[in-house]
Amino acid sequence: MQESASSKKTILSAIKPSGLLTIGNYLGALKNFVRLKNEGECFFCVADLHTITVSIEAAKLRKNITDAYSLFLALGLEGENSTVFVQSHVAEHAQLAWVLNCHCGFGEAQRMTQFKDLAKRYGTDGQNVGLFTYPVLMAADILLYNTNTVPVGEDQKQHVEIARTIAQRFNSKYSETFTMPEPVITKVGARIKSLSDPMAKMGKSDDDLNGVVMLSDPRDVIMKKFARAVTDSETEVRFDVDAKPGISNLLTIYSGFSDISIADAEKQFKNASYKEFKETVGELVCSKISPIQEKMKLYSCDKKLLEAKMKEGADKARVVARKTLSKVYRKIGF
Repeated sequence: MQESASSKKTILSAIKPSGLLTIGNYLGALKNFVRLKNEGECFFCVADLHTITVSIEAAKLRKNITDAYSLFLALGLEGENSTVFVQSHVAEHAQLAWVLNCHCGFGEAQRMTQFKDLAKRYGTDGQNVGLFTYPVLMAADILLYNTNTVPVGEDQKQHVEIARTIAQRFNSKYSETFTMPEPVITKVGARIKSLSDPMAKMGKSDDDLNGVVMLSDPRDVIMKKFARAVTDSETEVRFDVDAKPGISNLLTIYSGFSDISIADAEKQFKNASYKEFKETVGELVCSKISPIQEKMKLYSCDKKLLEAKMKEGADKARVVARKTLSKVYRKIGF
């Protein structure tokens, strides 16, 4: 029996195109996107509106958007029950965000821990209203598509909670309008560390590029980075985050790409030298991301095809977004 439209689970996932994506982004989010595609009606968003809360050159942003969209297509996220689109191509996101801004308390937005962290990082000169209202735009992203499930990292859970708060407030005031979204915390691979500093998160803005493996890195570069990965003065490959953070990080990466448990990975490398271990991890990473890189090149090099795919995705997303926004507009009196 086919699942009815009303009972079908709707999932929203997004990536902010603020820079080159890393294997940490792949294991922590993108790999999960592929799995989610088969679990309900999915909306996969390149969240470019969120990117301009900090200064970024227009040419760089355009390339980042193209790369992120090409990656989504290369991962096979497009399909009958999934929509891949660029956020700024669907104007309803910004339109609903303004309405939701008017239904969110100043204190609620001020309490967002990520805003506090970003405010400290960028200082007074780097702060803007967009940075402050970022969670409300994220709420609009979620609520536009009647989303049931939002897979997020622990640091984004608070943003889903404020979306729920705003939705509940609006529903109470104007009658049932928004679906109440539920955050689902993604844990596997969510904390991949730098290869050069295993105490720090592997980040796309990391100054030390030796510690960051980009999804766009060629094979020889990846192998060199793993060969130089920081380990310790022992010789045993075992998982112990406190005593052996470098080895533990490499085991986490291997586990994520091989789909075996860390315990099984430990057994596999029981008698291996650190050199052999690092080489094997590097080889595995290369073998897994190489097909993705090849497909990305095909899409990113065909501008007409990519533009057509973007338009198709935006048109498909807009059908749902427009219905939600029209309902909201009618209820508030527009």
